[in-house]
Amino acid sequence: MDQVAEPQFPTIGTPPQGVDSASPFEEMMSRFDVAAQKLGLDPGLYKVLREPVRETKVSIPIVMDDGRIEVFIGYRVLHNIARGPGKGGIRYDKNVTLDEVRALSAWMTWKCAVVNIPFGGAKGGVICDPGSLSRGELERITRRYTAELMDQFGPEKDVPAPDMGTNPQTMAWIMDTYSMHARHTVTSCVTGKPLSLGGSRGRVEATGRGLMLICREAAPLKGLTLDSSRIVVQGFGNVGSISARMCHEAGATVIGVSDISGGIWNEKGLDIPAVLKHYERSRSFEGFPGVSRINNAQLLELDTDILIPAANENQIRSRNAGNIKARIIVEGANGPTTQRADDVLDQKGVLVVPDILANAGGVTVSYFEWVQDRAGFFWREQEVNERMEDIMVQSFRDVAGMAEKYNVSFRIAAYMLGISRVAHDTMVRGLYA
Repeated sequence: MDQVAEPQFPTIGTPPQGVDSASPFEEMMSRFDVAAQKLGLDPGLYKVLREPVRETKVSIPIVMDDGRIEVFIGYRVLHNIARGPGKGGIRYDKNVTLDEVRALSAWMTWKCAVVNIPFGGAKGGVICDPGSLSRGELERITRRYTAELMDQFGPEKDVPAPDMGTNPQTMAWIMDTYSMHARHTVTSCVTGKPLSLGGSRGRVEATGRGLMLICREAAPLKGLTLDSSRIVVQGFGNVGSISARMCHEAGATVIGVSDISGGIWNEKGLDIPAVLKHYERSRSFEGFPGVSRINNAQLLELDTDILIPAANENQIRSRNAGNIKARIIVEGANGPTTQRADDVLDQKGVLVVPDILANAGGVTVSYFEWVQDRAGFFWREQEVNERMEDIMVQSFRDVAGMAEKYNVSFRIAAYMLGISRVAHDTMVRGLYA
């Protein structure tokens, strides 16, 4: 009998040994490839799951407040819809690229599958600096972007949400624009809206609350409890600040926090409610008493039990991973740890709970919002929080079980779980031709 060759999976842009990849898509695919091999995924199915369903680039001409005409570029990538409509945020940032949006859309596919909610993955972005634009200019960009994608958006097709540089007001503009074209109000075409327009209670706190729950579940795996742990949080936007507050309220000692300009640290613990009040007033940590000032590189290397990177991508790299002292890393941002850094952290015995599990509280409550909008019946905040906790805890246990069964890291286990669910549903549905 002829020997059957094992399936070969192409390596997508894997960087040389010791070098971190600069491409978010390459970073995502490097983990995807490992998980696919561990699962023994059919090579043909590998090709199906690797490729986005649709990638769209749109031109957004806008009359600026001073009368000038500017043209902004927007993207929307629909990665996979085997399990349901596309789901993913829209970010406004001057560094948005198609490669980044493509990677984020794939991450959303695996994230939704890991927490077992009936969505596929999507992501969008507009190349702009929202901080330099007026409210009117942002509204015009948003409405034109939505109008250009009217045929792609929809409650059963692709459901946007807020992301970096966007907020509930942005989602309200999207919902209104979509509804004007549809000639009736369609609240379920977008999530992350204001409460008065069909938003869900608990949505603002969802990602931060989910991170706290994951910290609580992960701590015992390293002989800790959440209320006995020291925690450092990088990033003090919505996700970072709320996760710091939630962990503090759960009894943890938060010893360091930071924003883009740097951070503050006190080994005995920070008064997080006071930090939040100070930061809300001044939008800075400057002048907060009783703390030491540190930069973001130093913050990541503090002696702590749990580190929550909730800022930007590629913050933990091969060059600084060896200096990480945390025993557990719970990823609040998307893609904060490079593949090369993962290798170093694995060798050090650091438990890394990956983004596609750790920060999935946000998309879970977005799912709840979509369900409530479609039913026209809204839940109490306690119900939202309880249901989100059930999903996050069960998902953590599912990933932990996969990691133990295959003797792989939590990141690879999460990818394996997500990929296996999407692959199963793809094959059950069959390939239309």
